Amino acid sequence: NHQYITADLDSPIADVKADITNLPFKDDSFDVIFCNHVFEHIPDDDKAMQELYRVMKKGGMGIFQIPLDVTRAKTFEDDSITDPNERAKIFGQYDHVRVYGLDYFEKLRLNGFKVEEINYAKKLSPEFIDRYRLMKDEIIPVVYKY
Repeated sequence: NHQYITADLDSPIADVKADITNLPFKDDSFDVIFCNHVFEHIPDDDKAMQELYRVMKKGGMGIFQIPLDVTRAKTFEDDSITDPNERAKIFGQYDHVRVYGLDYFEKLRLNGFKVEEINYAKKLSPEFIDRYRLMKDEIIPVVYKY
C-alpha cells in the first residue's frame, strides 16, 4: 500500500522532472524522502533543503546522504575553480560544487530538521559491511520534521 515518486532534473526514467530548489509538489506531501547524493551538486543547497522541508509532512522523516569528508570540520566550496579536472580532483567529481564537512548536520538543523547522525556500520559485522558494500564509518543523516 505504499506509493512512491521519483524526481530528477535530468533523468529520463524519473517519474517527475523537477528542480530540487523549486519542487512541483504541495506543502506537506511526503511521509518519507530519500535524497541520495544530490546536495553536493546544488549551488543553493539551503534552498533545496528548505524545499524538502516544505514538502515533507509533519512527523515525516528522510535520509539525506551526501559524500561526507569526516576529516573536515567545515564544508569547502570554491566557485573560482572552473577546470573540470581540477574540480574532480578537489571535489571528488567535476560537477560537485562543494565537499561537505561535519558541519553538514548543523546545516540541516538550521533548515528546520531534527537530525540523527547514525553510523550504522558500527552496529554491523565486518562480513555484513563487506557483503553489502557499505561504507565503513559513513554517518547517515536521518532527518525529521516536527
